[in-house]
Amino acid sequence: MLFVNRNLLIPAFNRFISSTNLSTMPPKRKKAVTDVEATSKKTTEAEDEPTTKKTKIDKKSSTASTDLPDDVDTSFPTQINPDAKTKDGRKFTKTIVSWNVNGIRAWLKKDGIDYLQKYKPDIFCIQETKCSQEKLPASLKVPDYHSYFSSGDTEGYAGTALYSKEKPINVTYGMGIKKLDDEGRLITAEYDTFYLVGAYVPNSGKGLVRLKYRTKEWDVAFRDYMKGLDAKKPVIYCGDLNVAHQETDLKNPKTNRNKTPGFHDDERQGFTDLLAEGFFDSFRELYPNARECWSFWTYMMNARAKNVGWRLDYFVLSDRLKKDLCEHAIQQDVMGSDHCPIVLQMAL
Repeated sequence: MLFVNRNLLIPAFNRFISSTNLSTMPPKRKKAVTDVEATSKKTTEAEDEPTTKKTKIDKKSSTASTDLPDDVDTSFPTQINPDAKTKDGRKFTKTIVSWNVNGIRAWLKKDGIDYLQKYKPDIFCIQETKCSQEKLPASLKVPDYHSYFSSGDTEGYAGTALYSKEKPINVTYGMGIKKLDDEGRLITAEYDTFYLVGAYVPNSGKGLVRLKYRTKEWDVAFRDYMKGLDAKKPVIYCGDLNVAHQETDLKNPKTNRNKTPGFHDDERQGFTDLLAEGFFDSFRELYPNARECWSFWTYMMNARAKNVGWRLDYFVLSDRLKKDLCEHAIQQDVMGSDHCPIVLQMAL
């Protein structure tokens, strides 16, 4: 048996501890969610849906506004309001929904079409159908709706759709510029008193490889397109616009700024420039102080459960429609995609 002299061991151990600088050990780092790319995942819709979301502001969060008093309301509606009215008391007459479904065939398998049958919006705009005209499932035909689909030249990529109870006067696809229209990103429906534009704005891509195309070509041409429509009739523009305009429109603005598609200064400026031409962001008009008002969560790193998201989906309206605005909801509890539906209620 081996015997150790205890009187020699203890001093040696104490010298080792005193010489070790624990402060130099590197701290553990938390990885921020920066990627807005996503894949499909099956989920189910909640049975009991809250009508509003009360947001508890985390004072340490980069999205928290330090100049907001404690009594400022940061909540926003998460469901359609059956009593929605304008500021002057007129009740809504039209409900318009926009939803990026991240693949219309996958969305159908998740019973996504049940949403249309449950809520029965007057107009329903879809982005990212990822399906050519020839491969559209027959089940996409819905009674009492006129349906329109725009697919691009590449199967399984981009694409938009529109459902309307009222048959539009006219429906067009794209802006009339071939290099910007070959991905099926735009549908415009003309009605008696307004235009409805449904869009899936190009993503700047991983590594921002399409940033120039997005900001210098698409945004510039689309701004002119919107101005042309607005000169004739007011415009309601909706869809996945692939931009978080303000720092409060995403969870982690500091780690994503100028690194991640959707939060580059040039993209944000493009949105600002569009608003300056006589349009407004209907959600921020109603809820300027709303927090955690996300409409998109990447499927990676359990982002939706952690509520690490982005507000990428919008309703942008002509300024002269401001008087007709009733409500704007973000249905965060509705599943079926990495985006959730957004809802506009208008008195038109």
